[in-house]
Amino acid sequence: MSIATVSDLLTFEEIIDVRSPGEFAEDHIPGAINLPVLNDTERERVGTLYKQVSSFEAKKVGAALVSLNIAHHLESHLANKPKSYRPLVYCWRGGSRSGSLTHILQKIGFAATQLDGGYKAYRRHVIAELAKLPAQLTYRVVCGPTGSGKSRLLQALAEEGLQVLDLEVLAAHRGSLLGALPDQPQPTQKSFESAVWFALTQFDPARPVFVESESKKIGALRVPEALINSMRASPCVRLEVPLAARVQLLIEDYAHYLDDASAINSQLSRLVALRGNDTVQAWHELANRQAWDELVAALLEQHYDPAYLRSLSNNYPSEASDLSFSSADLSSAGMQRLAQQIKAVCPAYAP
Repeated sequence: MSIATVSDLLTFEEIIDVRSPGEFAEDHIPGAINLPVLNDTERERVGTLYKQVSSFEAKKVGAALVSLNIAHHLESHLANKPKSYRPLVYCWRGGSRSGSLTHILQKIGFAATQLDGGYKAYRRHVIAELAKLPAQLTYRVVCGPTGSGKSRLLQALAEEGLQVLDLEVLAAHRGSLLGALPDQPQPTQKSFESAVWFALTQFDPARPVFVESESKKIGALRVPEALINSMRASPCVRLEVPLAARVQLLIEDYAHYLDDASAINSQLSRLVALRGNDTVQAWHELANRQAWDELVAALLEQHYDPAYLRSLSNNYPSEASDLSFSSADLSSAGMQRLAQQIKAVCPAYAP
């Protein structure tokens, strides 16, 4: 049977994860599709038989279930694949589940390959790469107080052809107390690390990567230590934006809170120990009156700005190699102009 190693991952036209949907949801190789040979219930049933009865009984029942599921995949997703189809197939540790599908695909005539060591080998590879890969790249860290348009600038820089690592997009979180995205849970830690690893492999080491000045955690997720250390040792692009423009941007970006004062008040109550009951109660009253401009300005001046400035001085202190840009226009057009200014100042950043 043809076997591939983790170093060959990016050479296949399709990667098939045959693990159960639950295993796939926790983490998988970026770009992989899920064609389970056992679903979650079936996997649990076979595992129980293995532990409580015998490996023979488990294999007999498992083989029947695997055969039925592979037949379904052959009649659906795999039905119209040409003879030249060359997929990589993996399971938990490169055992029977991926071996079964790989064997059948090869017997049909497809150049299917099984991943040696399966997901476990892939996961070890990601961990090892995240410990060394970040240091092989150079970074420009976009700094600026809350609401200064850092995320919008990253998007504009990417549209200008510059290299961008948007950790908040990968983490599905805006990185603050109110940063959870509506109706979009964060990925698992393993899935986040997979996404970061894959993004890093796509960059040209000869060109800097723009990234936002994140803390060690984005919501519930931890940024890989080697990456955060590399970011903190990098020069910055500093944004200077007036308060009024920042207030307007935050009202636009956090509009999902504006229809539910109780939701924002629930989050703000978590700051009582840090900011005091009187201050938080004043914020609650502004939210209850839907005085959003006043509330956002108060939150910036009394909470976010002091916290951000302390973090910035500790983690991203000013250096002579930093670049500073001022803007009061945080619209898409304004961000595009700012991105073009940055590109003009540093043409080596462009492809």
